[in-house]
Amino acid sequence: MVSKVALLGLAAAMSVLMKVSSQNYGDALTKSILFFEGQRSGKIPSTQRVTWRKDSALLDGSSIGMDLVGGYYDAGDNIKFNFPMAFTTTMLAWSVLEFGPLMGSDLEHALEAIQWSTDYLLKSTSVPGTVVAQVGEPISDHNCWERPEDMDTPRTTYVVNQTHPGSELSAEIAAALAVSSLVFKTTQANYSNILLERASSVFDFADNFQGSYDGSVGQGVCPYYCDYNGYQDELLWGAAWLYKATNDGKYWDYILKNASNSASPFVYRRASVDSIGNNLSEFGWDSKEAGINILVSGVINNNQSVNTPNEKPFTVNGDNFVCSILPESPTKSVTFSPGGLLFKSGGTNLQHATSLSFLLIAYARYLEKAKRGVSCGNVAVTPARIINFAKGQVDYILGKNPLGMSYMVGFGEKYPQRIHHRGSSIPSVDKHPGHIACHEGTSYFESKDPNPNLHVGAVVGGPDSNDQFSDDRTNAAQLEPTTYINAPLVGVLAYFKSLQSRSEITH
Repeated sequence: MVSKVALLGLAAAMSVLMKVSSQNYGDALTKSILFFEGQRSGKIPSTQRVTWRKDSALLDGSSIGMDLVGGYYDAGDNIKFNFPMAFTTTMLAWSVLEFGPLMGSDLEHALEAIQWSTDYLLKSTSVPGTVVAQVGEPISDHNCWERPEDMDTPRTTYVVNQTHPGSELSAEIAAALAVSSLVFKTTQANYSNILLERASSVFDFADNFQGSYDGSVGQGVCPYYCDYNGYQDELLWGAAWLYKATNDGKYWDYILKNASNSASPFVYRRASVDSIGNNLSEFGWDSKEAGINILVSGVINNNQSVNTPNEKPFTVNGDNFVCSILPESPTKSVTFSPGGLLFKSGGTNLQHATSLSFLLIAYARYLEKAKRGVSCGNVAVTPARIINFAKGQVDYILGKNPLGMSYMVGFGEKYPQRIHHRGSSIPSVDKHPGHIACHEGTSYFESKDPNPNLHVGAVVGGPDSNDQFSDDRTNAAQLEPTTYINAPLVGVLAYFKSLQSRSEITH
């Protein structure tokens, strides 16, 4: 299922992480995966551990004759946005691919979290020439404060097709299915083959019918998950994962042809991304540039047959990515709070801290294997330094910060009590069986009381750039959890859990 290569490099990293036991990373890992059960849409299984959630959205897709039951709500609302859901799935699967052997008993639940999404993404791509972009009408949904179990807002289905394309959406789904096929390759071979075949066909659709889903779906996704970065990065991202999954040279040729060729066939250039070296520190549901460089660098590192001068830009960009992040680097492009938290513009800042930390650890392990470091101007950076930086970001999130606040619900003694999340903030069906209509939930939204349902493992948007945090439910930027904050954190926590365990045995 996953390669034992994840175990390499632990001893080297341990030598500089003598205080790694400062947080209970194993407990945080368990809770970070549990969070996804609280975000489930559809028919809740008997094995569900988050008991305050029940069945919801059981007729999704019926208006267009499709079964679209399942998947995840992206955040504190009740919409299924397939673009960020696919990125969440990609990162969950990459976490398992890199660090699965380090997860112990949590691995089973991580696999369940992935399959809950891939089952839904297979449904969303089951009609050739079309891809489902979203289920749920966001304006009406955001005008309500309602449990998912009580939803009575329109469950509109938004679809892209050959005349109304959505290349970023489709290519991200292709990436998610491709990496997931690797995760299930040895334990569910037939399912893995289905995922890979679908990934290939969906990628072909994304590439052959190029265009942004912004124009095809319109206000269904905007302003919530507009694609501000263009779709060419997702096409490269999808091709990179398909190459890793298949070792088919046509995907490698595609990457080399399009990664830095100003004459490439891409026609949609909102952010002028002619080269994946232009946005070195960008990585998230919208921007894949940094992830492409790190992923392809790892492929090169593990496959000498593709290690030619044509691939050098990827490793150069990987090095430059490190230099764009570390605070001592003369070329850093991010800022830091006084307490040391990585900060980028826009809301939900912890998505950057978790996703960039994941890439840093993955790249540090590639550097360890290659027995080299990085030069940021006159600053020499070792893999151990990169890992220590990522550890500092994780420790900040888990409570080692000026407020002593854990930003993961249910972890530590002090954590957010009033998260911006409908299901968590309204009494469960068990406690309040009666229907709570759209505006009847407003009183719960405005209440100063703690949420009645503890959404264990949810990582919220986090503090502001001055390390300040207001535990106020109406403050969505700081109090709303998202699946794409947690997904990369799963892999990071598995890595530090392993270091901690080995450190405790050794010392």
